[in-house]
Amino acid sequence: MGLRIQNNIAAMNAHRNLTIADGGMSKSLERLSSGYRINKASDDAAGLAVSSGMRADIASYKVASRNTSEAIALLQVAEGAYDQISNILTRLKELTTQGTSANASGNTADISNEVTALKAELDRIANATEYSGQTVLRGYGSAVQAYGAGIDSTAERDAMGLTSISASGVTDNVTYTITATSLNVITVTNGTTSATESKTLTGDGAQTINFQSMGITLNMGSLFVRTAVALNGQTLVFTVAGGNFVTGIKNDANHYINVGIDKVSSADLSLTGVTGTVLADLDTINTAIETLAGSRAEIGAAMNRLGYAAANLASSIENVQAAESVIRDVDMAAEMTTFTKNQILLQAGTAMLAQANMAPQGVLSLLK
Repeated sequence: MGLRIQNNIAAMNAHRNLTIADGGMSKSLERLSSGYRINKASDDAAGLAVSSGMRADIASYKVASRNTSEAIALLQVAEGAYDQISNILTRLKELTTQGTSANASGNTADISNEVTALKAELDRIANATEYSGQTVLRGYGSAVQAYGAGIDSTAERDAMGLTSISASGVTDNVTYTITATSLNVITVTNGTTSATESKTLTGDGAQTINFQSMGITLNMGSLFVRTAVALNGQTLVFTVAGGNFVTGIKNDANHYINVGIDKVSSADLSLTGVTGTVLADLDTINTAIETLAGSRAEIGAAMNRLGYAAANLASSIENVQAAESVIRDVDMAAEMTTFTKNQILLQAGTAMLAQANMAPQGVLSLLK
């Protein structure tokens, strides 16, 4: 065996292995103390890139979940106000039923006074109901429509008996086409999805034609004739004015929900001329009750939809968090095993390095 002192190969080998064990133990200590398998890009560059994207998505999903909860809260505020307005309409119908009966001839003034007071309260509720400083019963999330060339003037709409068009939950900047035939059928078509909804009419005159799946309501006046085809081929384009709650993480229609709340006031419900003393008021109030019921139904449907969206977001947060955890979080049990191994190797390596450093001492016996 050659005895050399310039290069102690055994000591160099022991030092190299000791350095490896020390580095492994340091990495294990870093992972065990942080709880993460990836603490810097060099630990796993690809894993860091993927998990960083997931972390951003999770943060956005959590905000989207809060957005959904706030949208539900807003609708609950509006629905509560609708409930009180519904009670007012019920009282108006009760008063009108009494006021138009011959036995109430001596009380008509009192009845009219109460009707006036109730309409004033209805308007106050409509104007005062707010969520986060924003009035919600004056057309929250409503859509402003651009009329087609054939009905772009008030005179043209009045001539065919189209008094107004209301919309809630329509798609932004999409052309809706109205098809009206002599078969008493009116159809609205969504130009983007080719979805359609048809209504078969049974009478002329003032009426509300509700295309619920489209989110569009045609309010027809006394001049409307169901067999006329003046509406045929007319188009509408809606611009959604607010009311979009972001419920996803991308910029497309699948990642937000438009919350629309119909306008409600004595004027919007055509109650301005109601006095409670003529039989025609009963028809007006009944129409108002039906209109309000439709608006409440839309709110209920939106709340249910948002409830499902919230449940889906909760599931997405959980599952994406789990995926991110698999990539970035450390397996404490496995890492503790690695730490113990490196700790033993470090102790053994230190001892062996000491022994290797002592080996050249044998050369001194040759020099005596």
